[in-house]
Amino acid sequence: MRRVFAELGAPLDSVTARFANGFMYTRTVPLVGGNRTTTKLPPLWLLKAASRLHPQFRRRARIAARALAEAPGPAIVRRWRTEIKPSVVARNRAFAAVDLRALDDAALAAHCRALLDYLHEMSDLHFWLHGYDLGPIARYVALTSSLGIPTHEAVGALAGASPSTVEPRRQLAEVRAAVGDACPTTLDELRSCSPEAERLLDAYLTERGHTLVTRYDLDGLTLAELPETLLDTIMRAGAQAQHDDGTAAATTIRARVAGSRQTEFDDRLAEARLVMDMRDDNGPTVFEQPVGLLRLALLDVGRRLVGRDAATRAEHAFELAHDEVVPLLTTGHGPTLSELARRAAERQAQAALDPPLTLGPVEPVPPADVLPGPLAEFATTVQAALVELGMLGPDLSADGLTGTGVGTTPYRGKVRRSNSPEEAFEAMEPGDVLVVRATSPAFNAILSIAGAVVTADGGPLSHAAVLARELGIAAVVGAHGALDLPDGALVEVDPAAGVVRVL
Repeated sequence: MRRVFAELGAPLDSVTARFANGFMYTRTVPLVGGNRTTTKLPPLWLLKAASRLHPQFRRRARIAARALAEAPGPAIVRRWRTEIKPSVVARNRAFAAVDLRALDDAALAAHCRALLDYLHEMSDLHFWLHGYDLGPIARYVALTSSLGIPTHEAVGALAGASPSTVEPRRQLAEVRAAVGDACPTTLDELRSCSPEAERLLDAYLTERGHTLVTRYDLDGLTLAELPETLLDTIMRAGAQAQHDDGTAAATTIRARVAGSRQTEFDDRLAEARLVMDMRDDNGPTVFEQPVGLLRLALLDVGRRLVGRDAATRAEHAFELAHDEVVPLLTTGHGPTLSELARRAAERQAQAALDPPLTLGPVEPVPPADVLPGPLAEFATTVQAALVELGMLGPDLSADGLTGTGVGTTPYRGKVRRSNSPEEAFEAMEPGDVLVVRATSPAFNAILSIAGAVVTADGGPLSHAAVLARELGIAAVVGAHGALDLPDGALVEVDPAAGVVRVL
């Protein structure tokens, strides 16, 4: 984040992360004096003067002016499509092709080390790319907001701009069509239905099998570890419906924009649509696949430790620090069996805690108008992104079952409340209404069979909103009372009104 902030001219230094009892907290670090926590702003006149006279602010203002004028997002998207993504995909496949069972202990330990180094590199790339995709989307939202167009309407013009979001669903529908009238009960039986079914399934697993699908951490599950769920999803898959491509919404919104600003609207919308697919393809390709690959390698480490009575479960390999894997695997020196079990129990206990959303004092944010022009526009854009992604928390003044609607047609179904993707996989039936605090790409597979989705957190640009828009299912996001809905209750999700009604 420090790198991308400097490249784009953000009036910020970085974003830092700290962990407390296993939970991650982040803090946005100011450009100047970032190590000091403040609970009271200096006089605004002083801030205004400092932002114009301090060398770092003056340098950032020049960079921001250039970035706003040149709009670097499209160039990064072109690099993503032609250079960055093909390289990452090739490296993912090379790691996935390694036969772990054929490696001796030293080679397996070296493989884990290489994967961890790769994951660090990809994590850096992941967040750097987000600077270039969220920026244009937030600029579009900031513009439409300034024109008096509600964000939930403005983002309707972004529908259909993320084909990678629905691509897995399309691939599974092809597998289902190749199965025909057969009713396989295992993936091996599915392969035997036809040569085409076998080819399509194996191609899908080669591309996506090592991707984490239930959470972001190493103890999430990869797609290949969920054969029954994958089979169930394939057999429920149907032909892809034609969904909104955003044209109608864009035309309606444009008609409400003054003629003198229509070109600006067109440019901002085009840039936002261009970066949408990179935003949604980034996570699965750049982060979730490398994490999944490291998980599978560590599980092989764990199985070897279990075979030597050095661990009680293969998953206890996740409790090892990065510098403990090699000595424990190759020489037997390191944490004992009981120590690994203790670490696992401690982490499991932490996961059951109900942590506060924030730690420490709330740091006030200076108003954007104290900054010089380019930095003020940048600050407004960042604020728009945070609000519309739902990262500033829900609107507690609203009714608990009211939020931002996605779609136009009300949907009725049974509530399936889940705390994690694993719970959702276990409980969901086709057509159920998924109710969660928030979604991530880990929920993509389960959302493909949901009739609707309701989240307690999030905004019009949150993951749940984007995916619902692309899949053509009803959603209400940011309804802070959603988790109070009784599991199994019949509800109506009315996206036009942004309301969930218990029937």
